[in-house]
Amino acid sequence: MEASQEIELEGHIIDSGIMTSVFDRIMDMGGNFEVTTFEIGKKKTDSSFASLIVRTEKPEELNAILSEIHRFGARILIRENINLVPAEGDKIVPQGFYSTTNHPTFVNFQGNTLTVQDIEMDCLIVINPAKHEAQCIPMAKLKTGDLVVVGERGVRITPPERPRELSNFEFMHGNVSSERPTQTIIANIAKEIKEIKQKNGKIAIVGGPAIIHTGASPALAKLIKNGFIDTVFAGNALATHDIEYTLYGTSLGMDILTGKPTVGGHKNHIYAISRIIKAGSIRNAVNTGIVNSGIMYECIKNNVPYVLAGSIRDDGPLPDVVTDTIVAQDKIREYVKDCSMVLMVATLLHSIAVGNCLPSYVKTICVDINPSSVTKLMDRGTMQAIGVVSDAGTFLPILAKELGIEL
Repeated sequence: MEASQEIELEGHIIDSGIMTSVFDRIMDMGGNFEVTTFEIGKKKTDSSFASLIVRTEKPEELNAILSEIHRFGARILIRENINLVPAEGDKIVPQGFYSTTNHPTFVNFQGNTLTVQDIEMDCLIVINPAKHEAQCIPMAKLKTGDLVVVGERGVRITPPERPRELSNFEFMHGNVSSERPTQTIIANIAKEIKEIKQKNGKIAIVGGPAIIHTGASPALAKLIKNGFIDTVFAGNALATHDIEYTLYGTSLGMDILTGKPTVGGHKNHIYAISRIIKAGSIRNAVNTGIVNSGIMYECIKNNVPYVLAGSIRDDGPLPDVVTDTIVAQDKIREYVKDCSMVLMVATLLHSIAVGNCLPSYVKTICVDINPSSVTKLMDRGTMQAIGVVSDAGTFLPILAKELGIEL
């Protein structure tokens, strides 16, 4: 028995590739379609509109297709109200709950369109009828009786579109490649950073210990000192080796200046952690003069917040490290809300963690010597990420120079 459903697409659906993606997904999943209306925008700023009938042989196949193409912005019965089901217990999701994307999302509730607040991927939408509010929350925050949106009915998303105006990022569209001119790419990123800061936008960095190992920590410290970085996301390792370098001139026991291992240097990061534990915190170590330079020093001196999220591999860890992963997620969410750009440098796991909390409209730059790191980040949902194939030791000093900072 054939099943069908009419859907609509609107926006810059041609040059953003949205329409082609929808067509491909329908056919890949065994369905077919008939375009009933197709209106192409005549000017660069005009949007386009298409309506099409999706057909499959079985109703369950149709539902699966509609669920998939919804994530490309296909409108399915948007004029109908959302379906709400109360949670039967804390952290217990209703069957068929709507799983969010990281795109701007809107729901139709009692005849009104509500913007879903704090959107991020793979979460739930909860409605507060008294306040007429729609909130995106992670599973861990779900409480008994919360009204959860179930199914795609009455839900609309707006995927990112190709910018209508020339951007410093225009030259970076396409696949990640190690053959692009690094200097030119970094220069354009610097221009974008300057424009964001001129508009009082906030920029965060997600950093891995390779920043220290490659000798790029002075560059990042200067970026923080000069007001170009507003938040630092990292793990125990970046902070530990940053402090190790400040105290002993080594990173994992390797002399940063000579590139040679030092005698007994493999213990230096343990000594560094121990000294901070004795001081009580990184802030206390800075205020008492134990730590007098480096990334963490500049964070403390310039009131730049940082979130150090722990992992099972950590030595110590430092007293500032958040070892409860749920608490760490909440702290990340707190600081990404107002970010206009996030730089992710040489840390895949923390990049994915922060990327999962980012709305798709936040400009995201992923810098790694391994091109597959950017691909993995995008595969896990951070589709807006732009990849730069470079090691931290090259990227950060050049970026600082392009921003007018002397190292």
